[in-house]
Amino acid sequence: MTRSLTLALCLAVGMMASAQEQSPDWKLLPGDMPLSPLELGSFADGGALTFHDDGVSRFSPGGSYSYTYANDGGTAFGTFDIRDDGRVCIDFRNGMGRCDLYVRNGLRLILLTERGDRFPVKIELGIKP
Repeated sequence: MTRSLTLALCLAVGMMASAQEQSPDWKLLPGDMPLSPLELGSFADGGALTFHDDGVSRFSPGGSYSYTYANDGGTAFGTFDIRDDGRVCIDFRNGMGRCDLYVRNGLRLILLTERGDRFPVKIELGIKP
């Protein structure tokens, strides 16, 4: 609950921060604002992000990463690294890797891939019904 709240608080603080310039490779839309270093640092503190298909990315303090696919689709493991330019790069155990950019657009958090795919993230405050 504390980690989810930390991420939510960092997102709120970051809404007042100015946008960082990114490589033109990122297909930013009007209103997209890359996350600040403070917000990205919350990932390194052990954050978890749930996507709308119920897949979950987990970031561990030691740099470990896992993505659990929705509907018991298994889990992919790897390590993550937050780059100075705002990219969050993941090296998977199977030898694959990718870098993503997280942006805010209004109240939404969105993962952008280098290919231009956009995946909205659910913002949860750790409150269970």
